[in-house]
Amino acid sequence: MRRASLAYRRRRSFERFTGSSFVDADLTTGDVTAGEDPVVRAAAVEALGNMNGTVVAIDPKNGRILAMVNQKLALSGGAEPCSTIKVSVALAALQEGIITKDTPVNLGGSYHMTLTEALAHSNNLYFETLGRTLGFERVRHYANQFGLGELAGYNIPGETLGTYPDEVLPEAQGGVGRMCSFGEGVSMTPLQLGALVSSIANGGTLYYLQHPTTPQEVLDYHPKIKRTLDISKVIPEIQDGMHAATLYGTARSLRANFNEFPVMGKTGTCSNNGTRFGWFASYADTQYGRIVTVFFLEGGRPTFGPRAAELTGVFYRNLWDHSYFVEKSAPDQSTAPGNATVLGVSQ
Repeated sequence: MRRASLAYRRRRSFERFTGSSFVDADLTTGDVTAGEDPVVRAAAVEALGNMNGTVVAIDPKNGRILAMVNQKLALSGGAEPCSTIKVSVALAALQEGIITKDTPVNLGGSYHMTLTEALAHSNNLYFETLGRTLGFERVRHYANQFGLGELAGYNIPGETLGTYPDEVLPEAQGGVGRMCSFGEGVSMTPLQLGALVSSIANGGTLYYLQHPTTPQEVLDYHPKIKRTLDISKVIPEIQDGMHAATLYGTARSLRANFNEFPVMGKTGTCSNNGTRFGWFASYADTQYGRIVTVFFLEGGRPTFGPRAAELTGVFYRNLWDHSYFVEKSAPDQSTAPGNATVLGVSQ
């Protein structure tokens, strides 16, 4: 760990010099942590360091938020999702039967690409093409089904709604293609993205996220289902691309810090009025269970999706070094799906 600490001290010195992504203030001030998993929280805090951002870690089998670092930002109205919107678009196209993971989509002339490669390399033209094929109404329908445009949490104080537009962007602003490649016109929160990725990790259950604030609330925790998504058959189709992103695609920087088990994820990088956003949403697929993590960064030049992926690798390494996954492998009957309350409508 000494080597890692030295590397991060050097990186932070570089960030002081190159941009506003480094902050001196303690971003965790005001966080409510008594109901969080202390190991997960410590791993997330160390991984984020002094980068201006937030980390949300979720247990996908029940929707419990295990840690939420910089809660003020995590619960804000969100930001443009950048290329993480491609997860929602890919699921929509798969459910509509437009593609499989191996379907070669023509992107002009003799240029073709499959879903797996498009997710791995975050190809904008591919997802613009899917968006135009789906059309705005179908894109919006699935986005809403996946929780975009809704509060992701259940009675989480301070949570702000991330919004999804009711009408397509004008063609001068890129139309539905731009919405499906960059998330133009969409405001997505880390909680919304975390809930969506959790539904992929758990086989199709979209839980309301809950954030226990006391040890007693942890003991009394009861999962609450928003809706059941009909995505179980297409999850294997999207997993390959999300895995490829970390193996050799836009999130390969994660592997510089961690490669003990498969990680499925999607990066996102974009900017708005000079502020850069860096997203990475993922889930760790271990023999002991899964954990979903969303890193969201905002700031200057050092802020981009691959950096968020790199920090996620540090997070998983921290958990691995503390034997977190082995120690959490015992079955927890209180969070079994049969004990969950269904609050939404199954779809």
